[in-house]
Amino acid sequence: MKNDEKESNYFKGRGSQVNTYNRFLKGTYVAEHIEGLDEPLLSDAKTQIFIENPKKIINEVKSPDIPGMYSMNPYQGCEHGCIYCYARNTHEYWGYSAGLDFERKIIAKPNAPQLMEKQFMNKNWVVSPIMFSGNTDCYQPIERKMKITRQMLEVLLKFRHPAGMITKNDLIIRDVDILQELAKLNLVHVMVSITSLNNDLRLKMEPRTVTAKNRLKVINTLNKAGIPVGVMTAPIIPGLNSDEIPDLIKAAADNGADSAGYTIVRLNGSIGEIFKDWIHKNFPDRAEKVLHHIADAHGGQLNDSRYGKRMSGEGNMVMSIRQMFKMAVKKHLSGRKRMEYNLTAFRRPGEVKQMELF
Repeated sequence: MKNDEKESNYFKGRGSQVNTYNRFLKGTYVAEHIEGLDEPLLSDAKTQIFIENPKKIINEVKSPDIPGMYSMNPYQGCEHGCIYCYARNTHEYWGYSAGLDFERKIIAKPNAPQLMEKQFMNKNWVVSPIMFSGNTDCYQPIERKMKITRQMLEVLLKFRHPAGMITKNDLIIRDVDILQELAKLNLVHVMVSITSLNNDLRLKMEPRTVTAKNRLKVINTLNKAGIPVGVMTAPIIPGLNSDEIPDLIKAAADNGADSAGYTIVRLNGSIGEIFKDWIHKNFPDRAEKVLHHIADAHGGQLNDSRYGKRMSGEGNMVMSIRQMFKMAVKKHLSGRKRMEYNLTAFRRPGEVKQMELF
């Protein structure tokens, strides 16, 4: 295939280059006999926003890998377009594809702040840190306009409820004022996701995200504002970004990170097909090698659903990656301690703690 032909078949600014089959749908439109069409069967390339008003926004994550965790997601689907995102598969439950649809059809939940208040006001609610977001980025581009995440932070502050955040967008700096107030009570910890310092790789792997330089600036800004912040170097893709672990952790530590985390990439469900198509188009010279490394990390399969293994992987290469990570953490983050959440500050509006009477 010629270069100009490759260019015309590549969706610039998108991670996925295909719309995979949705197993929940009975039928779909396909261009089966292209020679019989007067013009190509095209789909709308623009991002579309759909409004959903769920009945519940805080969900318990029922997984042995992360027991006792709660999450809340103001958005489903993510315009960042990260090729490896495990959340892609969840888009199929909404009737969309895990591929391009995941990046172009975004579901927003504007009633999320009200639902939070309702759950916090329930007398049976037990205070526990909530991950914000456990699925897609709560600071993806549409948040700039809709401000659902900011409203949810306001509810957290109102009730003095603990929460963790993970993002790769510098839009979080907009909310430093609220985050500072939460931090004063040990109610918030932020993890900034950085997968590569190589901007060419980032543009292909995470096409609509901010640069690593700007993410390091986020860590620096939050740290200086007194907001506990760490770095998530995930996912690690053997043969693609695995060699960057020491540099990523050093850069984050130099900017004030207090901790670091990582996971090994896994390509469950439709993500395997999406990733294979993407890596052959972007890195044809090492595509099979990378896929082989990923399979080696998961018992010979790209798809891995084994609890205790699916996120950490196994095998010699994984052991090498784990050792590299531990050494980098010891070298650059030694002596730093991650903040412990305050579970006693919670109160409902108008509620007075007994100790406050004295």
